[in-house]
Amino acid sequence: LTGTIPNSITNASKLIGLDLNSNSLSGQIPNTFGNLRHLSTLNIRANYLTTETSSNGEWSFLSSLTNCNKLRALSLGSNPLNSILPPLIGNFSASFQQFYAHECKLKGSIPKEIGNLRGLIALSLFANDLNGTIPTTLGRLQQLQALVLHRNNLQGYIPYNICHLKRLSNLQLQRNNLNGPIPTCLSSLISLRQLHLGSNQLTSSIPSSFWSLEYILRIDLSSNSLSGSLPSDIQNLKVLIYLNLSRNQLSGNIPITIGGLKDLITLSLARNRFQDSIPDSFGSLTSLEYLDLSNNNLSREIPKSFEILSHLKRLNVSHNRLEGKIPTNGPFRNFSAQSFLWNYALCGPPRLQVPPCKEDDTKGSKKAALIFLKYFLPPIISTTLIVILIILCIRYRNRSAKNPPQEDLFALATWRRTSYLDIQQATDGFNECNLLGAGSFGSVYKGTLFDETNVAIKVFNLQLERAFRSFESECEVLRNVRHRNLIKIFSSCCEGDDSVTQTMTMATIGYMALEYASDGIISPKCDVYSYGVLLMETFTRKKPTDEMFTGEMSLKHWIKESLPHGLTEVVDANLVREVQASYAKMDCLLRIMHLALGCCMDSPEQRMWMTDVVVKLQKIKQTFLVPG
Repeated sequence: LTGTIPNSITNASKLIGLDLNSNSLSGQIPNTFGNLRHLSTLNIRANYLTTETSSNGEWSFLSSLTNCNKLRALSLGSNPLNSILPPLIGNFSASFQQFYAHECKLKGSIPKEIGNLRGLIALSLFANDLNGTIPTTLGRLQQLQALVLHRNNLQGYIPYNICHLKRLSNLQLQRNNLNGPIPTCLSSLISLRQLHLGSNQLTSSIPSSFWSLEYILRIDLSSNSLSGSLPSDIQNLKVLIYLNLSRNQLSGNIPITIGGLKDLITLSLARNRFQDSIPDSFGSLTSLEYLDLSNNNLSREIPKSFEILSHLKRLNVSHNRLEGKIPTNGPFRNFSAQSFLWNYALCGPPRLQVPPCKEDDTKGSKKAALIFLKYFLPPIISTTLIVILIILCIRYRNRSAKNPPQEDLFALATWRRTSYLDIQQATDGFNECNLLGAGSFGSVYKGTLFDETNVAIKVFNLQLERAFRSFESECEVLRNVRHRNLIKIFSSCCEGDDSVTQTMTMATIGYMALEYASDGIISPKCDVYSYGVLLMETFTRKKPTDEMFTGEMSLKHWIKESLPHGLTEVVDANLVREVQASYAKMDCLLRIMHLALGCCMDSPEQRMWMTDVVVKLQKIKQTFLVPG
């Protein structure tokens, strides 16, 4: 949308929500919004809107909006307001919960009157030109969950009053000019999940009490002047997934207890003064994907335990005093020379641009091993194979005597004729207790046949002509598919006792990966795609076959185009009502939707592996279940 916002829009006197975000609207924000007395949400972010400023620096439209006693959320972000945030901001009612004015070219200091907004849950003023100190009045905002002030020019100490915000989940103060120590009282913020204080001028050591934040997920203290060592208590941060302490003056040994951070994905200790060896316990960081230990004084060998870090994608141990052989297995197959530059005496393959490792004193033992392999091992293997073959023959003979050949069993299943009466009895008269689910063209029941075979029975609705076409389409696409996670069709019955035998695999069109449906190409990544669709369906309460999804619009495209700002529009309203008061839990829903989209990438190579999906779901679950 272009042009200005017409004043006449305020004639819609019963309007409760107005969302004009991410358009090309320009001109001044109307000062008549105050006429919308029922207005709850106003979102005009990401446009080219400006504000009319009075002689005393107040925003005229803001003065009008303070008359909206039901206003809960106001988003002005990414508009060139180019003004001072006026004290009038503190005049909103107690129902006001969310204020977003990031990337608005705001100048001056944060007014102390902002502390009057006692009901505020989220305050976002990042990426402006705000200066001065962080007002101590922020400590009054007892309901605040997110305080986002990064990328400004704020100065002075971090006020201890912030420690009064017991519900604070997300604190972002990075990339300012803050100085002094990290407040020791931050350890009392048990709801804190994200702490970003990087790129400031903080000094002193990290408070010992800091390591008691056992539910925190992300910590960034990088690019400060912090000193001291890391204590063994670091292991208390059990659910931590991101830790960046780079570009400080930390020293001493890296504690072996760091191996207790099982969920850690990113760890950077670069550009400090850590010394001695890299602990073997790093091998316990099974979720680790990014590790940077460069520019320290670390010595001795790179631990072999690194080879079991199957998720490790990036490693940097350059500019240290490491020596010995570089491990070659596991993730080391993919690392380049850049990971190991400027060390004391590392050795390894030529592709890593290090000297080859010298032969050690084990030549004699190697020669003995070769003699053993050449002369003694073959007879042992031969004898063992003969014994194994004898055992297998005996077992096969005994099994053959007890059971008919597998081919005959399959033939019996294939030749079975199934009557309507058999199916009716198997499902206890199509009892609702046996109903597994219902789709567009019929229902699926579980049942047990007279020979105790457990089956799934798909019943098509004969009143719908499309049901026949659906059945034919599924059969045509999937008749030659073989897959361990898809069930076989061994018989069918549409009326009477007539039956037709089928030997094919079925699935539902809306849940199939593209390469599966078009070319019959099967792989575990097809399962991942189907799981992603199921995840979307679970949390949106929309089936991929819903009537709203026609033409180019699908369940996946609907969700992708709505995130992240339209999360509440796609997620099941019942879920939103339950968690919308929690910033952290709403973030969990957003992460689940992104995870589902990651499972449903068009290219199989871009989809996640199911093991990685499980890891991410477990981390989201841990975050969701944490109190606060």
